[in-house]
Amino acid sequence: MSEPIHRLPVTAVILAGGRATRMGGQDKGLVQLAGRPMIAHVLAALAPQVEWLVINANRNLDRYAGFGWPVVRDDDTGFLGPLAGLAAGLRAAATELVMTAPCDSPMVPGDLAERLHAALLREDAEIAVAHDGEWLQPVFMLVRRELRDSLEAYLGSGGRKIDRWFEHHRLAEADFSDRPETFVNVNDPEERRAVEQRLASRSQD
Repeated sequence: MSEPIHRLPVTAVILAGGRATRMGGQDKGLVQLAGRPMIAHVLAALAPQVEWLVINANRNLDRYAGFGWPVVRDDDTGFLGPLAGLAAGLRAAATELVMTAPCDSPMVPGDLAERLHAALLREDAEIAVAHDGEWLQPVFMLVRRELRDSLEAYLGSGGRKIDRWFEHHRLAEADFSDRPETFVNVNDPEERRAVEQRLASRSQD
C-alpha cells in the first residue's frame, strides 16, 4: 500500500451516521472486523494522510468519541444521508478542504487523499470524486469548504441526491481503476467474512 508524501491540508469526515438497514440496524462503524471496530480500520488508514479527522455519527456518540476524534451529528437527525454528514463535516472542518469516506469501507488506500487532491488541483475543480473505472464512487469525495452554503441550501430545499448537487459545481474525477478494492464495503455477515480475508492477505503482502 503506497504512503502519501505528507499530510495534506484536509479534514477527513468518516461517515457513520446511517441506519445500516442491511446490517439489521447495527451501527456499522462499531461492527467488529478482524478484531476491531470497522471504523478503526478507516481511521487508521486516513489519519496519516490528513491534518484533521472528524466522525459523523447520529447514535452511540460516546463510543465514537472514544476513538479520540471529534464527533459531529447531522443538523437534522432524520438520517438524511451522506450529504447531511458532509454538511456536518463542513461546519466542523479545520481546513479549507474536506474529504469524506464511509465507515464501512475498510480497504481505504494510503493515497486516497493524495489522488483526490491531485485531481481537484489539476482540473481547478470544486469537488473531486473517486471513479473505479466504471462508476463514480460519490461518498469518496474532496470538497472545498466554501461550498458549505450551497450544500446547506440544497439540503434545505429537500435535496438528497449527491449527483444532483454535483451538477451545480465543477467536478473532477480521480482515477482509482487500479484500486477497485478501495470501494468494497460491508453490508452483511458474508461480506464481512470476505473483507476479513482480504485484510488478512493484504497484511501478509
